[in-house]
Amino acid sequence: QSTVCEKIMELLGQNEVEQRQRKVLILSQDSFYKVLTAEQQAKALKGQYNFDHPDAFDNDLMHSTLKNIVEGKTVEVPTYDFVTHSRLAETTVVYPADVVLFEGILVFYNQDIRDMFHLRLFVDTDSDVRLSRRVLRDMKRGRDLEQILTQYTTFVKPAFEEFCLPTKKYADVIIPRGVDNMVAINLIVQHIQDILNGDICKWQRGALNGHGRTYKRPFPEQAESGGVLAAGKRSHLESSSRPH
Repeated sequence: QSTVCEKIMELLGQNEVEQRQRKVLILSQDSFYKVLTAEQQAKALKGQYNFDHPDAFDNDLMHSTLKNIVEGKTVEVPTYDFVTHSRLAETTVVYPADVVLFEGILVFYNQDIRDMFHLRLFVDTDSDVRLSRRVLRDMKRGRDLEQILTQYTTFVKPAFEEFCLPTKKYADVIIPRGVDNMVAINLIVQHIQDILNGDICKWQRGALNGHGRTYKRPFPEQAESGGVLAAGKRSHLESSSRPH
């Protein structure tokens, strides 16, 4: 999902804009992992902690942060270190934007958070692709292959099937094949451009409680997790992301 969000930013030309001036920005659910206890962190370093369970996220902080963003406020977003499995003291300042792409594996799981979004996207990717991307990413983080595969079979795959995949039913738009599906991505880009240009009426953008979503249009055809356009200063879009 992060790859899809980055492609959307690229096509909108927002990557070349100074961060404070951007009309579209990306936030990740991964920034809101809970602070672990010493015991949990020891398990995490051995690949024995389930980062794909809903309880792994600080939903209260996530909700309050998104609420402030929706209200057009400048916020500080936590910075998470995936090597040490810890929340850093440094934060990232996020300035008001017209559209916010919020991506994460379980962004639709919590109803209070789910209802904030105007357009919900589910990026549907083949399981082999998800696994291969995970192996490459985690090896770059210094983890050995055996630990990566054990964690995948013990936590990631079961959690995906139990918690992530069922949230697909909440999606307004399903994007099969992820970033390879340029037809779907171009349609989303055009929708965002319409918002930025003021071509979509205010009532069409939805409201904080989730009412007013304008359509539910799946792109026919496998699964990863969802994405969303939520109401904010103008509108905010979220897309579910990669597993930890």
